[in-house]
Amino acid sequence: MTWQPSPERFAKMDFRRSGNSGLKLSPITLGLWQNFGEHAPLERQRELVRSAVDLGITHFDLANNYGPPSGSAERHFGRMLATDLAGHRDDLVIATKAGWRMDPGPYQFGGSRKYLISSLDASLQRLGLDYVDIYYHHRPDPETPLEESMRALHDIVRSGKALYVGISSYSAADTRRAHEILADLGTPLTIHQPSYSMLNRWIETDGLVDTCGELGIGMIGFTPLAQGLLTGKYLNGVPEGSRAARSGSTVNPVTVEKSVTALRALNDIADSRGQSLAQMALAWALRDARMTSLTLGASRVEQLEHNVAALENLEFSEEELTRIDKHAEDVQGVDGNWGAARKSTQEH
Repeated sequence: MTWQPSPERFAKMDFRRSGNSGLKLSPITLGLWQNFGEHAPLERQRELVRSAVDLGITHFDLANNYGPPSGSAERHFGRMLATDLAGHRDDLVIATKAGWRMDPGPYQFGGSRKYLISSLDASLQRLGLDYVDIYYHHRPDPETPLEESMRALHDIVRSGKALYVGISSYSAADTRRAHEILADLGTPLTIHQPSYSMLNRWIETDGLVDTCGELGIGMIGFTPLAQGLLTGKYLNGVPEGSRAARSGSTVNPVTVEKSVTALRALNDIADSRGQSLAQMALAWALRDARMTSLTLGASRVEQLEHNVAALENLEFSEEELTRIDKHAEDVQGVDGNWGAARKSTQEH
């Protein structure tokens, strides 16, 4: 029997408009970064995508290099578009990106016109689509003129291969410049994807939140659970088998030790709200209407359902926000490699 999504799924979400655009997104987006590669059973991937759709999630976030290996997440999702999701394309918002390293060679990294356009063509082939809904430049590239990258995005929209364009990890200053270049060309900058969490608040201090609000650009935060630190699993140190226990992880025992006191205090606040630490962290990141959505990974359906349940309580009292602010401070290392990426190209 052919799978059919829940007919009540759209009523489960309070969709948010992306900036001044007409595009609405589910406040939770399923990110296909680490759990949709060749190492993950395809049936588990299908179960996660089906469950996301049934929960009311309409937005799926990919990139050319998601896997591992690079390209495999797009290939797997493309299979699902042709099978499980066949006939439902118009109910989905599918995003992909290019900017980080895809393959060896000089034309598989950065923000050149050659890379951005050829990468999208390859992504569309892997996905089996004629267009994506959102196409991002995945990172600032100080070696490529911003005008070149933005004109490539503009021409991609004009070609019909993407309906909207966005940027990721850009500073407030470069976001303003990108917006101005695209506006002069006649293409809106619809959305910005920055890292953001209780332990990574750079978008507030950099002025990016205010810049996006002023310019009518939507925002979608990634790593809102600080690469697992805000899931509650590290309240008593580093458990065996966790991400922080693996060699080479950006979240490591030193990072956990620095943050464990704050994590325990935040967990107490979450308990008083009737939420888990993860649920409160997601609700907190969505407390500002300028944050359109949050992109989350998931390895189990139960994990996804638990996190989506955060949407049941998004209200915070002033007292709660004040208490949270005492402990929600930047912890070095929780945003991976994106700290370097967001530095303004004006500094180079």
